[in-house]
Amino acid sequence: MRELSGPIPGQSLTTTPKGFPWERPPEITDPEEAIQMHLARLSNPEMMESIAQIIELQGLDIKTVTTGILRSAVAGGIHSIDVSLLVAPVIHEFIKQTTKALGIEADDGFVDKKAKAAQEQATIAMRAKKQLKAMGVNPKEVAKSVEAAAEPVVEEESAPMPSKGLMSRSAM
Repeated sequence: MRELSGPIPGQSLTTTPKGFPWERPPEITDPEEAIQMHLARLSNPEMMESIAQIIELQGLDIKTVTTGILRSAVAGGIHSIDVSLLVAPVIHEFIKQTTKALGIEADDGFVDKKAKAAQEQATIAMRAKKQLKAMGVNPKEVAKSVEAAAEPVVEEESAPMPSKGLMSRSAM
């Protein structure tokens, strides 16, 4: 059995204050400095190669990678969450342009795939409706006939089997 290794309730009240990097003031408070620091790190060929491999091989989107990089910086006490929100678009665009230059197709991570699929379905339905009208067919009649054909066939229900389990009640 695996041991529980998480903190117990109230444990944070017994540790020394400012023991973690995120509990202390950040090293960088200026967004411009944070951008320069991140771009310097991302300009390292080894770092960018590993990011490109993550995006290409594991299929992560650029938004997720950018969020991970910025959360790591916040957890390390480099800058605050507020600065992360300000520098995120610059870091995202840098990663996007670099992967594009490397010939790697990467998803931005901003498009909701379910919403996009719903939009495509709506577009197909509108085109079909337009074509039916052009052919002189009433779309509502077609929809009714499709619904009628799609109705499930109801089978007769058989008598329920009596329960024979340990917790079943006997008929009184």
